[in-house]
Amino acid sequence: MSAARSAGSETTSVPGNDLLAALLDGMDAALCALDADGTVTHWNKEAERILGWSAGEAVGRRGFEGWAARPADAGEALARLMGAMEAPGRVVHEFALVRKDGGRVLVRTQSAGVRGADGKPAGVYCAFSEVHAQIDLERSIALSEALFEDASWGVVLVDVDLRPAVVNGHAARAMGAGRTTLLGRPLGELIEQGVEELEGALQHVLAEGAPRALAEVWVTLRTAEGERRRCWRSGFVRLSSPLAEEPVPLGVGWLFQDVTEERLAEQEADRLRFRYSQLHRAGAAAAECEDPREAATVLLDFALAGFADHALLDLAAGERRLVRVAATPAGAPGPLVPVAGGGIPVRYPAGHPVLQAVSRTGPVRASASAATPQGAEDWATERHWPRDAVHALCLPLRSRGRTVGAVTFLRGASRTAFERPDAVYAETVAVRVAASLDLAGTADPASPADAL
Repeated sequence: MSAARSAGSETTSVPGNDLLAALLDGMDAALCALDADGTVTHWNKEAERILGWSAGEAVGRRGFEGWAARPADAGEALARLMGAMEAPGRVVHEFALVRKDGGRVLVRTQSAGVRGADGKPAGVYCAFSEVHAQIDLERSIALSEALFEDASWGVVLVDVDLRPAVVNGHAARAMGAGRTTLLGRPLGELIEQGVEELEGALQHVLAEGAPRALAEVWVTLRTAEGERRRCWRSGFVRLSSPLAEEPVPLGVGWLFQDVTEERLAEQEADRLRFRYSQLHRAGAAAAECEDPREAATVLLDFALAGFADHALLDLAAGERRLVRVAATPAGAPGPLVPVAGGGIPVRYPAGHPVLQAVSRTGPVRASASAATPQGAEDWATERHWPRDAVHALCLPLRSRGRTVGAVTFLRGASRTAFERPDAVYAETVAVRVAASLDLAGTADPASPADAL
């Protein structure tokens, strides 16, 4: 080991020593080596940066007394370092060393023995760093491990090709797949809808850096159980290599939480507030109508907003006959208008949803199940509905224990099918419409609003 004592910042004509010195000086960790007598044989650039002592000042000194350690500490520090020659593996110590400018610095060392060609202890090498820098590194590693093992939110590292490189357990469960099965797959294989928005956010982070605010992304996932629609509140950070002279993007760190239930609850609350605000406004507007039939159409006009594309109003006429008295325009959205001539009988076929609603005295929902648009048009035409209708909700109009008619709400393909909460809201509207039509029949005995 003594033959290599000049390795460090001092030069030598031996090519092997030149290579060793270059390797040592290029290391990010401070490194020194001592021979079996405790004399410093190697001292690299990082050691010089931390303590201020150059290789020329350090190499050849025995121990640290009188220069890199206080007299009271030098003997113990040297003894603990040299003890690594006989100990198996690496030994970790912490020492207070002295900088060249007189300041003290606490360092953490990892030492290991070096053996000669004869197998006998020949010295010890020691890698060291400032304790606070080591603690920062350990914190970073601990944080990384905690995020990928114990975090209560999803964490995904996405590479520059926008493919997951590392996925924690929470994220894998949220996506309905195993941690390893997600790796290296395009996001489009995992996400049915919303992948464009998510990839756009990732590309923006790679190009411009992390956005200042969190983003909420709605996605539809492909899972073994079918499609699932979820809302993820997401944050992004750009990952760059700390070893490159210029920032080189390694990918994006994507952290997210599933906030689907909260968002759906908020949407439902907003929907209820809007609908019952519409009911309040409709009631106020209908109260100003002198003609009860006009009041009925006003109520339906207010109900249509944000709820359906079309509404059809039928009145009872005789034995199980319905007469169409008002409808929205078939070709474009618009308010209900009376049918010319006072109404026309509608020949609904047996089993028609309107007839089912009247028979059951309750709401009936129906949707076109054909796979092609032409099939959906045929479905609507056969039921005497506008051709763009895809989803229907039919309700009987009941007043004073009688069915005075029926109302049908229709949605096009751009809307979702009617659900149970929609039927509850529509029943509230139907009660008010039925009361107006019953009042019209009472005021005008010649009207077709006779009980079925």
